[in-house]
Amino acid sequence: MSLIELCLIAIALSIDTLAISACIGLATPKFYIKNALIAGLYFGGFQAIMPILGYTLTAQFAGKVAVYSHWIAFGLLFFIGGKMIVESLKKESACQLNSKKISLAAAQMLPLSIATSIDALATGVSFAFIEVNIVTAALFIGITTFIISAVGVKVGSLIGTKFKSKAELAGGAILILIGLKILLEALT
Repeated sequence: MSLIELCLIAIALSIDTLAISACIGLATPKFYIKNALIAGLYFGGFQAIMPILGYTLTAQFAGKVAVYSHWIAFGLLFFIGGKMIVESLKKESACQLNSKKISLAAAQMLPLSIATSIDALATGVSFAFIEVNIVTAALFIGITTFIISAVGVKVGSLIGTKFKSKAELAGGAILILIGLKILLEALT
């Protein structure tokens, strides 16, 4: 996997954390660097851990299904990308969570971090079927998510979530295209 592909995957996986981080910034009357760092650490940390978890769980049986690995990677990336596209088309408010504003309390950040990193877990599963250094990939995804989330808090404090659906649509399309590329390379 090339650095460009890994970069695109990292950005695509970070889009949902960008939206939530922007909501955190929107909910805060003034920008605080502490809020940006907390959001970045939660989201970046989980986005780094989950691919490793998915990879580790899958690597045990990857050799048994290696002949289908490109189909599995394509299917997972297509599913994740498709889910992101569907989410981008929903009209509900991105800054609502059970009719409450998003906060930085651990009771809310942990479930949000897990929920936004499920796609990273599935991506880790797909990484088990292709040649990827999982530690490097996970660190790259985590650092990218940290930066995007921290910036999202700042952006949210400035403009809110005006571009959330367009960014999520683009992220979903990127994942589908990368999955298609993996499939086409394996079939040729």
